[in-house]
Amino acid sequence: MRGPDVLGALRDALAGGDAVHPLADDAPEPAGPPREVPQRVALVVGTSGSSGAPKRVALSADALLASAAAAEGALGGPGGWLLALPAHYIAGINVLTRSIAAGTEPVAVDPHLDPDAFVAAVARLEHPLALTSLVPAQLGRLLDVAGPAGADRPDVLAALRRFDRILIGGQRMPDALAAAADDAGLAITRTYGSSETGGGCVYDGAPIGDTRVRIRGDEVELAGSVLAEGYLDDRVRTADRFTDEAGGRWYRTGDTGAVVDGRLVVTGRLDDVIISGGLKVALGEVERRVRALPGQADAVVLPVDNGAWGRAPAVVTTAPVDDAALRAATAPLGPQARPVAVHVVDAIPLLDSGKPDRVALRALVARG
Repeated sequence: MRGPDVLGALRDALAGGDAVHPLADDAPEPAGPPREVPQRVALVVGTSGSSGAPKRVALSADALLASAAAAEGALGGPGGWLLALPAHYIAGINVLTRSIAAGTEPVAVDPHLDPDAFVAAVARLEHPLALTSLVPAQLGRLLDVAGPAGADRPDVLAALRRFDRILIGGQRMPDALAAAADDAGLAITRTYGSSETGGGCVYDGAPIGDTRVRIRGDEVELAGSVLAEGYLDDRVRTADRFTDEAGGRWYRTGDTGAVVDGRLVVTGRLDDVIISGGLKVALGEVERRVRALPGQADAVVLPVDNGAWGRAPAVVTTAPVDDAALRAATAPLGPQARPVAVHVVDAIPLLDSGKPDRVALRALVARG
């Protein structure tokens, strides 16, 4: 199922019809007859595979509609949605699901967001409550085009301000981008979730709907009506990530975090913690500090072998970074967190979800 066909098929699936498995436009056609899925499953969605092997997540109609209802409650009601993300990823599918639940027709625009096409698409939104979902790279591109205070393209800035809420997810939003969005007067909500939770289920650190959050062994775990059934044809992985307890069913996210003043703060990934010189280093925190440096908003921090020290952070970036600034930025994390190498590349390879392709980046670093 591809592109414009997804909306109608998803509408049928939510009403009890056949399950939908959206595909990227350039994905190969599946071999053989359609795969049979459990009766409860309405949607099979592939994960991005940004740091490893992609998975196929199976979601019920109940979970998808629970996600839509939770978002509607958090956003102030049903609205008109701009679809600016691929419809084969959960964030794009959520725009379609929420439009179906609201009884509105989404307005679609190419995810590359040509400024003229973006302005024209926003002009077609008719519902009083205008909503969209973007990844940080898309928002950053539009703000760059608009220029300071909209000096270069005031129409682009006006289109961004048309939205009552812009959901930002898929990856951590750089602090500099958040500040630029605030200066531009944009209504931004940072979302947290995954395909396994039916998309974003925590808004600005607060769970929405009946979502619950807990921290176990530094790992963020989530529960609620939005949880997926599991992974298609992968019982072992399903049993590892989804646990049934007397108090409900929980999903182990693989993210590290803490609940501070009642709000979830995600600090990184469990598999991003390395041992350098016998000490732990959270690569996500190193990356956050590097990205806060001027010109480093798209930098990525990866682990590399470092002889007797074990492993160490390395930076992949599109712009040279001053060594003294790099030392100062990472100093609060300890000497073991200081990057031992900086690789400057022409462009950071991205998945079509907008996330850095860390598998491709690791291959680039391995080749030197």
